[in-house]
Amino acid sequence: MPGNIIVEERGHVLHLKLDNPERLNALDRDMFVALEQEFTHAGQDPNIRVILISATEGRGFCSGADVSGLKTGAEGDAEEQRKQGVPPFTARQAKIFKPTICAVNGICAGAGLHFVADSDIVIASESASFTDTHVNVGQVSALEPIGLMQRASLSTVLRMVILGKAERLDAQKALEQNLVSEVMPADKLMNRAWELAEIVCGVSPASVQRSLKAIYASLEMPLEEAYENGLDVLFKHREHPDALEGPRAFLEKRIANWTMDDPA
Repeated sequence: MPGNIIVEERGHVLHLKLDNPERLNALDRDMFVALEQEFTHAGQDPNIRVILISATEGRGFCSGADVSGLKTGAEGDAEEQRKQGVPPFTARQAKIFKPTICAVNGICAGAGLHFVADSDIVIASESASFTDTHVNVGQVSALEPIGLMQRASLSTVLRMVILGKAERLDAQKALEQNLVSEVMPADKLMNRAWELAEIVCGVSPASVQRSLKAIYASLEMPLEEAYENGLDVLFKHREHPDALEGPRAFLEKRIANWTMDDPA
């Protein structure tokens, strides 16, 4: 596929695989564009219920942004680039609230940490590691750590930012710091990722998207306002067909027939 991204749709799952292993799946401009396009597609296609992100097997999940691209960016018009805003190459940045699962194999560095910060479920192989290399190549680390602080402690994130490549969290440490929720043997990582994706495919798409939207919105609100917003989302959802189908299916002891729509 263009942009070194392998795209597969299997059932209700959109699988995006970073495929530039010779460069440790470093993100170049074409990959950023391809990811943005695929997330936009995912948001518009009611058949897609979950997004799975992984990388071609090798030493790296994602080593960050391609350094040659950083040089080009530094030489470009900063004001014009600023107007473009945060690059929407993750589901959250693209304002897509379909559940996203990320399976990390190997090194995850720099811009690759966006996938960790912005995915809903992150699992890792035993060989995975996490580091922030921005300061080592003269760049400001002001996006990834902000997202990571929603998961890990401030002290952990600050060490990653300040110490750069000298601070590398192995898979077990990442688990302890809530950067990931499961650690698997390398040969079982993708099987587990697909297992989780299939589980998500079985729940109400409308319910889970609206739940995620309320949860992420709460991070920007005072507690009382967040509860009020959550309550509003909850009551509005009662008008959705899934709100009736779920209890009926439970009482009738059958698999629910969820509505294929996009409520987000």
